[in-house]
Amino acid sequence: MIRALLFLAAGLALAACTGSGGSTAPSDAEYGHRYEGLAPDGRETVLITPPDSAVSYVVTPAVLDSVLVRPARTAAAPGEAVPVEVLVKGALPDACSALNPPEQSRAANLVAVTLTMRRPRETACAQVVRPFRFYLPLEGTYPPGAYTLTLNGAAYPFRIRAAEPDSGS
Repeated sequence: MIRALLFLAAGLALAACTGSGGSTAPSDAEYGHRYEGLAPDGRETVLITPPDSAVSYVVTPAVLDSVLVRPARTAAAPGEAVPVEVLVKGALPDACSALNPPEQSRAANLVAVTLTMRRPRETACAQVVRPFRFYLPLEGTYPPGAYTLTLNGAAYPFRIRAAEPDSGS
């Protein structure tokens, strides 16, 4: 029993030294945090380029692994609205595929985004999975309230809390 407690205490001390509390590295949950090029998770940061109008493409929904909604602040003063961005992680299925510019619409507290990928028709492409990350700023700003982002049909609720009023001590 004592040995188990000592092991637990040593583990907690090690976690306190190396855990996120002592770390100054930004996390994926942090608004505005970006990786340029290859991120530590092995995903390439993708920048959207418009399609070539002279090429015919096959367009399909983008393959997504995870979606993280990142408000600039989770708490906003009354009447204050904050920008929101979304970190999308996914994979492109071959060497020729690319992401299309996303389509966004907003009705009150519902934000709908469609993210597709394109591949040139009748082109031989190396079948190599290319993991990516994409930073999508949502259009407009968001005052305190509950919202739902739908991205390619999947729902991702998020909330902007109202800041606590000063106690005026």
